[in-house]
Amino acid sequence: MSKITNVECRLVFLEPETVRIDAMQSFVRQETILVTIETDDGLSGTGYSYTIGTGGRAVLSMLRDHMINGLLGADARNIEALWEKVLAGTRATAVGVLTSLALAAIDTALWDLRCQRAGEPLWRLAGGAHERLPVYDTEGGWLHLSIDELVANARAAKAAGFRGGKIKVGKPTPGEDAERLAAVRAVVGPGWEIMVDANQSMTGPEAIRRARTFEPLDIAWFEEPLPADDVAGHGRLARSTSVPIAVGESIYSAGHFAEYLATGAAGIVQVDVARIGGITPWLKVAHLAEAFNVKVAPHFLMELHASLTCAIPAGCYVEHIPQLDAITRSSLVIEDGCVVPPDVPGLGIAWDWDAIAALEVA
Repeated sequence: MSKITNVECRLVFLEPETVRIDAMQSFVRQETILVTIETDDGLSGTGYSYTIGTGGRAVLSMLRDHMINGLLGADARNIEALWEKVLAGTRATAVGVLTSLALAAIDTALWDLRCQRAGEPLWRLAGGAHERLPVYDTEGGWLHLSIDELVANARAAKAAGFRGGKIKVGKPTPGEDAERLAAVRAVVGPGWEIMVDANQSMTGPEAIRRARTFEPLDIAWFEEPLPADDVAGHGRLARSTSVPIAVGESIYSAGHFAEYLATGAAGIVQVDVARIGGITPWLKVAHLAEAFNVKVAPHFLMELHASLTCAIPAGCYVEHIPQLDAITRSSLVIEDGCVVPPDVPGLGIAWDWDAIAALEVA
């Protein structure tokens, strides 16, 4: 047995390294929730979750008030049973954002323990499908940037070895979006992937209209064009364009992904380990995507998704957005435009506990 003897929860606020603005919001700060679980066999595992700008204290309260007491004395090896137990204890708020985010912090800590106990890195213990995968940059494509800045950033990202870059869309007119994308395509050439992201900002007809302007530019995917709960709208859009439709960062249950996939409304799955409720449901969604012959390119959380995307057969891209530099001693390894997942037992994240203590919110 590996009995849980103690659970600690922390909240830290992290400032973004660059200004991040999309069609719907400004990235004010990352509120990062950390959960550390200790067991009677001498192991300690740390997991985490996050919100953008708001809600971190609510997630922390959910953990402390309703979740962690049910973990004490339980066998940390039984991850599926613990996930279901915690979910059952918070049924009144599930499926929901706060519950999923809180569950993710617990679940990733349990997986950290599992990998340490097995002496294996996460990417191998969760599947071991790829030793490396291509990485694309998002930091150079925010909506507030000028065309000249977009072009310079894309040129720099290509020179640095990134296999592609994401450009935010949602300007007042389709012509403005198309002009920005065309300028980047002209600089990077035909072999470099350009992803576009609308952050749920469009109506169905407007998304169809803009997708047609994107098609001549050979776009890798059109991400979150519509509100995340509009499965039918995404389906209509997918049938109207040759550009793959990417969804998933704002979906909080495996069942919702199943609905998207069954209706042909998702051409790329972008499941986020924090928002889906942890590694346990993340893997289920990833294998569901594989069953539908759909690739997985997860949202954000590159420090975790580098390992998870390499673990699964359907993994195709890792998104590069620096997130944890201020509170970690480790960094993502990128070679020849590909991410190499950490090969040490556990999640592969070396936490800087002094920095965490200095930034912790009381």
